[in-house]
Amino acid sequence: MSTFALIHGAGVGGGWYWHLVEAELQSLGHTTFAPTLWTGDDTETLDDYADTVVNTIDTQDALFVVAHSFGGFTAPLVAERVPTAGLIYVTAMIPRPGESPSDWWSNTGHSEAVRIQAAEDGGLTGSSDPYIGYFHDVPKPLADQVSHREPPPPSNSAYYEPWPLGTLPATPSRYILCTEDRLFPAAFQRRLVRERLGITPDEIVSGHCPALSCPAELAAMLNTFTRAPACARQEDPHVH
Repeated sequence: MSTFALIHGAGVGGGWYWHLVEAELQSLGHTTFAPTLWTGDDTETLDDYADTVVNTIDTQDALFVVAHSFGGFTAPLVAERVPTAGLIYVTAMIPRPGESPSDWWSNTGHSEAVRIQAAEDGGLTGSSDPYIGYFHDVPKPLADQVSHREPPPPSNSAYYEPWPLGTLPATPSRYILCTEDRLFPAAFQRRLVRERLGITPDEIVSGHCPALSCPAELAAMLNTFTRAPACARQEDPHVH
């Protein structure tokens, strides 16, 4: 069996976001850790968030580090510090050396990708209403809980300081693309994964929050990854 370190994104309820996936993985015999990373301390950095994850992990089993959305900036830092069998991005931001999360949006062309997709779906993509943009396929009783469970936002230090590694870790990586995502459109994700990881993503029919909208399906995919070889990250031609 394996261990999963599950790293949450922003606006999804902190570590609670993963609770349904944790139950599914644990029923399959895996161990899970899903800490809430943000405390409201505005001096905490991405390295501090990675420390929180690393200090939570207690296992001798193969470790898989899973990141959702903004968690993509923390997960590679964890994989760099502890032996990791696989790094799995779930509709997640993929950083580049020296790039802050605040710059990621413009560097990746996110706004233009959203504009194009919104023109096709009548403005659903990019909607400021979280029940449309984030939680459109999440059962409403679950979506209603998010605001009550959400921790303080990521610190300014974490959001505006450059990503600290000189390269992405060599850890075998996968990317789970959510085909109905209205925050990160599918075409945008496919391009980003090709450019920054050099791999082909796996796909799941879900909006931006698959751990709430289809936890059993997501857990089954993660379980499959423990038995199948992951893709080695190709060298990023833009990083020297």
